[in-house]
Order: sequence, then C-alpha cells, then structure tokens
Amino acid sequence: MQMFEKILIANRGEIACRVIKTAREMGVRTVAVYSDADAQALHVIQADEAVRIGPAPVADSYLRGDLIIAAALQSGAQAIHPGYGFLSENPGFVEAVEAAGLVFIGPSAQAIRAMGLKDAAKALMEKSGVPVVPGYHGANQDAGFLAERAADIGYPVLIKAVAGGGGKGMRLVTQASEFAENLASAQAEARTAFGNADVLIEKYITAPRHIEVQVFGDGTDAVHLFERDCSLQRRHQKVIEEAPAPGMTDAVRGAMGDAAVKAAKAIGYAGAGTVEFIVDGADGLRTDGFWFMEMNTRLQVEHPVTEAITGVDLVAWQLRVAAGEALPAKQSDLSITGHAFEARLYAEDVPAGFLPATGTLDHLWFPQNARIDSGVQTGDEISPWYDPMIAKVTTHGADRAAALQALHAALDATQVAGTVTNLGFLRKLARDRDFVAGIVDTGLIARHSDALCARAIPSAFEIAIAAATAAQLGDGPHIGFTLWGALQREIILGQDEETFTAKLCVLGPNRCDVLVGDETIALTRRGGHWGVPAICHRGQVTLFGAQTQTFAVIDPADRGQSMVGGDTVVAPMPGLICDVAVAVGQAVLAGDRLVVLEAMKMEHVLRAPRDGVIRSVDVVKGAQVTAGALMVGLEPEA
Repeated sequence: MQMFEKILIANRGEIACRVIKTAREMGVRTVAVYSDADAQALHVIQADEAVRIGPAPVADSYLRGDLIIAAALQSGAQAIHPGYGFLSENPGFVEAVEAAGLVFIGPSAQAIRAMGLKDAAKALMEKSGVPVVPGYHGANQDAGFLAERAADIGYPVLIKAVAGGGGKGMRLVTQASEFAENLASAQAEARTAFGNADVLIEKYITAPRHIEVQVFGDGTDAVHLFERDCSLQRRHQKVIEEAPAPGMTDAVRGAMGDAAVKAAKAIGYAGAGTVEFIVDGADGLRTDGFWFMEMNTRLQVEHPVTEAITGVDLVAWQLRVAAGEALPAKQSDLSITGHAFEARLYAEDVPAGFLPATGTLDHLWFPQNARIDSGVQTGDEISPWYDPMIAKVTTHGADRAAALQALHAALDATQVAGTVTNLGFLRKLARDRDFVAGIVDTGLIARHSDALCARAIPSAFEIAIAAATAAQLGDGPHIGFTLWGALQREIILGQDEETFTAKLCVLGPNRCDVLVGDETIALTRRGGHWGVPAICHRGQVTLFGAQTQTFAVIDPADRGQSMVGGDTVVAPMPGLICDVAVAVGQAVLAGDRLVVLEAMKMEHVLRAPRDGVIRSVDVVKGAQVTAGALMVGLEPEA
C-alpha cells in the first residue's frame, strides 16, 4: 500500500498541530476539523483544509464520530488520525471508520477493547504473566461490596474509573469512613467524563513512581522505545515527564520493556501505545517492584521526550504502519541518547487547587532553545470548553543535568499574559531539591505543596517596575521635563485582594524614582523596559521576571468598591452545578461541602470558608454559571 495522499485529524489543539507538522514533512495533505469555538484555532490555520463539525460542546462536535467520518469522506481523505483524545480509544469509532472504507491510524477495535477497561485489561495481563497491582477488578459495583473489598485489600486504596484516563474518576481513600463519599464522587465524575460509572479498587503503593514504556507494533511484531518517568503529578495528572527514568538500571529496563512488549503482542497491537506501570520506589528500582497499571492505546501527550532520546518520529511511524508497512525498526536498532524533559504549561490557578482558568492570551512568547508543542497563539482565547493546555515545553541534553538546566532556561524565558498559568509553579518544581536529585514519586508535589503552590508575593522592586510600566511613559527627549521640579505621579495597582500604591518621580526619558511604602527604588529603562520585560494589556500590567506578576491598574475613582470576602463563595470558573449540599439557615463548619461545580469534565468541590450559617443559596443543581457568579452566602460574623 502506498502512503496516504490526504488524512483527516479528528482532534484539536497541540496534537493536531503536531500531526500536521509530520504529515507535511512526508508530503501528506491534512484536513482539520473544528467546532464553533475553534473556527480560528491554530490547527485550522495550519491544515491544508478544514471542515466544521458542530457547536462548541464536545458531545456535539469532537465526539460526533459520524460527523467526523462524513467530513473525511467529503474532503477525500483516505485515513483518519485520532490524535490522543476524544475518539482515539473508542472501538466503535474505529469500526465505523473502517466500515466507511477509511483507514484508522491506530490500533484495531479489538485491541482497544482488550485494554479499554482497566479491570479486563488487568485480568488479561495476569493471564499473560504480567505483574498487576493487588485489587478488585470485578463487575460487582455495589457500594457495600466495594467497601468490603477495600477493607480486604487494606487502606490506603485507590478508586479508579475503569474507563478513560487523565485522573478523572480517581480518588485516594486513606480510611474506611471516607470510602462512601469518595466512591460516589469518583462514580459521578466517571459517568460524566466517560459515560461509564464503573470503578475498580486497588492497593495504593505508599512510595509510588509512575513509569511508562512506549511501545509500537504492526499487528504482528512489537518493540519498545524505552521508558518515561511521569511521577510528577497533581490531581493525578502529569506535570513534568522525563526520559529515561532516573535511577533506572539495565536489568529493570529490560524487565519492564519485555513486559510491555508482551502486553502489546498479547493483543496484536498496531501503532503507538503506552504501557503504564506503578513502581515501588521506596528502595530503588527492582525487577520485582513494578506492576501493570493500564495500557493507553494511543499516542501519549508526553511522547516528545521519547522522540528526543530515540530520534524517532512516532507520528511518521504511525502513518507508515497504518499505510501497510512493517515495523520501521527492530529492537536492536533502538537506543537512548541523552536525557529529555517535558513540562506542561496550563492555564490554571495553582494556589486555588490547580483550578482550570480561562482568558485571552494577550501575549505569548517562547524561547528558541526548546521544542514547543502548542495549539494556541497570541490573541487566542482559553475557553471553558476544552483542555486548558497552552504548550508543552521539551528540552534535551547530553545528560540529566544538562537537560534540566535547559528546562530551567526555557521556563524562565517563557512569557504568558492574559490568563493565570502554572508557569511559576513549573519553575519552582523544576528546581525542587528532590526532583533535581532524581528523587521522585507521585507524592512529591503534595509533600512540597506549601512551597510549590504558594502565591508569589510581589517585591517592592516588582511593584515599582509594574508602576513604571503602567505609567506608559514615552521615550522622547523631553519626557519628564518640567519647569519647576520633577514630574510626579501616583499609580495604584491591584493583585488578588491587595492594593499597592506607588509614587513615580520622573527624572528624565529613561529614569525615574518610585516610592513603594517607605522604600525608594531607582529605575533605568534599557531595551524598552524598566529592569525586566513587561507589557500593558487590557487594564493590566504583567512582568516577566524571575516570577510572572500581573497587576490590575486601578482607577482611583474605583477604589471604594468592595471586594469579595469570607462571607461569600463564588464560582472560580464557568461550569455546571452538579450538586448543592446546603440550604438556607443551615449551620456549616469551615471546610464543609457546599457546592460541586463541574468544569472541563472534572468535579470541583467548593467548601465553606469558615464556620457560619447559610444566608443564601444562589444556584440550583443543573445550572450553568459564569466565573465570579455568587453561589452561596454566609450570615455576617457577629
């Protein structure tokens, strides 16, 4: 079979852009699909042609396999690449694609079914001789029965949705009294995200590492492309990945690679896939200290680190195998060169519990010393409809230290304005003492959260620079000139619930003194900025220094407006109210569950900020709310 002339990409964002890049290099034309929220998206611009498939909600657009197949037939595409989301692991979609006379660039429906449900996959792996984590993977979903199984396994246990991934439908339970509430929450989240509320229960490894092995098959044979360590996670979702895994030995790598290949061959796997292992990292890596967790039957988000250390273009391999070629390489042809890291840059509020954020990207700039996989550009909106990923930043070096130094430099140079991001968090995480030393496990972020997730307190120097930038002084020769004394100006800045007053004394075109509190800071403008790069945008000023700082520029006439305090609970983002747990007049304690908000397919529990009595409940179950909408009010404290 000859290489495809045209393929359709049934996904969006950075993965669609990634597939387009390789396809273009191979001379293959691409067709993008888009929703009403994506009409001007980067993947639409980069593709050779694009087809609208529906309105913004994924259920009406990106999850409509029938519309995507119709678009492929309409455009003359010969094959469909699913990306790594939405329909990538839907066996029914694979069968529909093939029934339409098209090629699915990925594994067979049979292989996806074999690994699609975590409980069935674990049973298959046990039968194939692959070690699995102790747990219950059966069909009985009665809450009482599951509680008994959890007790038999022994706490702590992990509740996991049998379908899907990405940390959705997953809860850690440390004691029996917490099981019922966490089970109900996991089931509800799984039902919403995957249409399947079934869960499994498994033993929670107290010092776990998450190490996965990249596999690739052609339906007959399979190879592995070594491992990735994905232990740095928040909310069970990966943040920074690296390859190879720190502390990995040849013996353990061989054992894990053999187990992964055995898993792929057991189901006649074709295409790119990932076999994920939970690893006991308490006493170093051991050949008897890893267990099969699940297999993702798609190309993974973190594949760039594998490409960096192997020199393999996995998307090119996907196209070649789907076009009928055999495996492009034998196991003996593959080797590791150097080390690589990938950091996931998201629009999210880290101190608020990594809540997804929205906003317009007023400014977006990346350095040249890193691989950047992104599906957005300056001016794009981060909407509530889809994953809030901005970019993946990947670096490669001769060894771990060199790759990590490159990651530090790349993150430090990255600039984002217009939405809150996790960039500051990533910078601190990449410099965490344990991480730098290669001492990693899935609990690292939680253990160090106080330092990693703390809000960045602006210094007087940063406030001064923000004020000087906000003043938007020109650079002509007469700027700052007055007859009788220096030009003075007061700038008021806001951040969170604080305000800062800075008094500027302009001394010339490129010099000013700024009084912040009782400290006077002398600033000189060089290269167009006052010490660190900064921009003004939509009534705000953002600094791109050692830490990104954004301030609102406050009109003095608006200073009297009150800000939200401890008597109210507001929506942190747009979303759907899926539960209201309180009523007017009810007494609550600090931390009590008030409202459950669903946004971006995940549930977010909003809790009482203090002890008190409910004054008002301003939302109802099933309602859509906007960011900042009042949900619950408390009676004022006496």
